[in-house]
Order: sequence, then C-alpha cells, then structure tokens
Amino acid sequence: QVQLVESGGGLVQAGGSLRLSCAASGSIFSINVMGWYRQAPGKQRELVASITSGGSTNYADSVKGRFTISRDNAKNTVYLQMNSLKPEDTAVYYCYADVRDGSSRYWGQGTQVTVSS
Repeated sequence: QVQLVESGGGLVQAGGSLRLSCAASGSIFSINVMGWYRQAPGKQRELVASITSGGSTNYADSVKGRFTISRDNAKNTVYLQMNSLKPEDTAVYYCYADVRDGSSRYWGQGTQVTVSS
C-alpha cells in the first residue's frame, strides 16, 4: 500500500504561481511513475504531468512551458511548480503513484487550486 498526502493548493491571481507537493509513504520502493491529474467542475479528470523514477517527464500541452514537475526520491515527494497560472487552471489537483508492475495506482485526496481573473 502507498499513501499520498498533498499540500500547497490555494487561491491565486492570474499570472501568479503555486507549488504543489505530494509526499508518499508506505511501500514506496514499489513506485515507478508519479504525477498529477486535475479535474475541473463538469469536466473529466485530465493528466497534467508525470515523472518516472528515472526522471523522465511528460506534460499536457496546456501546461507546457508553465508547469514543472520534479521529484525528490530521498524525500519520496513529487512537486508541481505552476507558474503563469490562468483561470482555466482552476481545478482539484490529484497526485497519483503507479507501482512498478502496473498492478495498482494510488491517489491522493486532492487539493483545490483556484485562479482568479
């Protein structure tokens, strides 16, 4: 089992920045990919960014050049630095972790990000 605890959401004006953190505990040795999804009201959950244990990253087109995902394996924590935020970035952001054999995906509880115009 893996437990994920997120922090760092909040309210920010358009053009501002926030950094989300997601700390993993439990069977952390089993984790390969970690990342973030988001879900806005009335919309499907979408992948924002992901990072492998080796540091390879992937981003949604809508956040490329504005968001940066990073990972501190020593602290078992993944970060999402969000710059130049837009009102359309408003959503609940969920951290996730995939285990190496692909058998399970774990989710955090979600953190609200609200960007005002």
